[in-house]
Amino acid sequence: MRRNSGTGGAGRVGRRAMLAASGTAALALAAGGLSAGRAGADERFREDPFTLGIASGDPWPDGFVLWTRLAPRPLDPDGAGGMPPHSVGVFWEVAADELFRHVVRRGWTRAVAELAHSVHIEVKGLEPGREYFYRFRAGGVLSPVGRTRTAPSPYSRPKALNFAFVSCQAWFEGFYTAYQHLAEEDIDLVLHLGDYIYENPIDAMGGVRNVPVAAELRPEPMNLVQYRNRHALHRFDPDLIAAHRAHPWAVVWDDHEVEDNWARDISKVDTEPDGDPAVFRERAAAAFQAYYEHLPLRLPNKPRGFDARMYRGLRYGRMATFHILDTRLFRDDQPCGDGIKSGCDERLSPGRSLLGAEQERWLYNSLGRSDATWNLIPQQIPVTQVDTDPGPGQSFVMDFWDGYVASRQRLFQQISDRNVRNPVVLTGDMHRHLAADLKQNYDDPDSPTVGVEFVGTSIATGKDGMDLDPSGASLLAANSHIKFTNYQRGYVRCSLTPETCRADFRVLPYVTTPGAPVSTRTSFVTEAGRPGVKPA
Repeated sequence: MRRNSGTGGAGRVGRRAMLAASGTAALALAAGGLSAGRAGADERFREDPFTLGIASGDPWPDGFVLWTRLAPRPLDPDGAGGMPPHSVGVFWEVAADELFRHVVRRGWTRAVAELAHSVHIEVKGLEPGREYFYRFRAGGVLSPVGRTRTAPSPYSRPKALNFAFVSCQAWFEGFYTAYQHLAEEDIDLVLHLGDYIYENPIDAMGGVRNVPVAAELRPEPMNLVQYRNRHALHRFDPDLIAAHRAHPWAVVWDDHEVEDNWARDISKVDTEPDGDPAVFRERAAAAFQAYYEHLPLRLPNKPRGFDARMYRGLRYGRMATFHILDTRLFRDDQPCGDGIKSGCDERLSPGRSLLGAEQERWLYNSLGRSDATWNLIPQQIPVTQVDTDPGPGQSFVMDFWDGYVASRQRLFQQISDRNVRNPVVLTGDMHRHLAADLKQNYDDPDSPTVGVEFVGTSIATGKDGMDLDPSGASLLAANSHIKFTNYQRGYVRCSLTPETCRADFRVLPYVTTPGAPVSTRTSFVTEAGRPGVKPA
């Protein structure tokens, strides 16, 4: 199920690409800015090193992680971003105000070539539940200012929590206009649920972007240099940069960060069926490193070769706990040769796992310990049953949880046994909006509803789409527990209170040209203590 999936502009995307249009750094230090200090011996940049933007992520009550990657020429084919082979000093500051009159934390580090001159600063000692501003300086250049915020204190009872979730941003299939609108939303957190990049080959004119792409940037990436370049190509976008600057993010990968539909160390499209898994592990390790280098992740999420842990929890007082899952690295191979299948008994095997034994134990314990009103499970692929056959038969996508039925039933059983409060699954991957009930037994429409699932459409993948496509109509006909679907591009904005979880399905009428407006197609809610989705 290979998914072909891009902001363009004038000029050539390649060795001497233009600076991003949003928030380019000042090329001279502002008066009263970061002190020169230990970086004084580093060379001065003649070009903006912050072309890929700045970002924050994984908020805790006392801090967050800050990110940037120095890359004055981000699309140089050698993957070095126009940087020297040695380390460069980077200063950072966090302030309580946007003008930095009240700096509360500052520090210094070195950006090393081994990590593509990226930095990941874990800031601690801040006040919970408040807004902060941050910036960097390197080589005499001051970065733009970013806005972020800490999580509320662990035992606080916030009156509301607003967040959004996104996924699937194939650069060459659409403009990132959705991120322009997301940057302007009043939210506390953005969750990215996978497919931050796409590994597909790119044509000479960048798909719908209609901008020349250097030949070295077009092939499917296989090594670290190529994955760095693919991330830089997707990252080098003013709307995406703006969305990162405006909000803290929590990110997790899916398949296209490496290769379509990969499973553990099993390649799906690029090696022979009996190929050496070591070859794929080497490719995946390069992809994992490039992913870490380009996103605001904490040190425990730094890969060590093919070994990586992206599943983790984020707590927002007693309002919500986010149990973030990785449904790629630890899964068994897709059953029955992958694809869409009917009559596949292998998918029902009780020993099959989508999460792996260790992650399953972590998830069940995390859910069981949570005292939050809402238990949100951000992950990559639909948990709810998705029968794709509108007739009397049944067909399922083997890459979804439908290919791992025992994993789904264990999760539902644990939710019941541990009396988990108000589970809400948040999902990407499908390139469509969807709202569904999670049923204890999908063969019995009257069986208890154990939770709900909100699926978010893609940012760009799939091009413009439409309101209700034929596949969506088939899903509604075949699955009574699916209450809504839409095949336009956009994102989901969620609002939590102690009483309700509301999902606003935000859509754009087009993405193959820039400038589209955004609107709310519809909204659904689920009420605390009463599992099930209903129109708002």
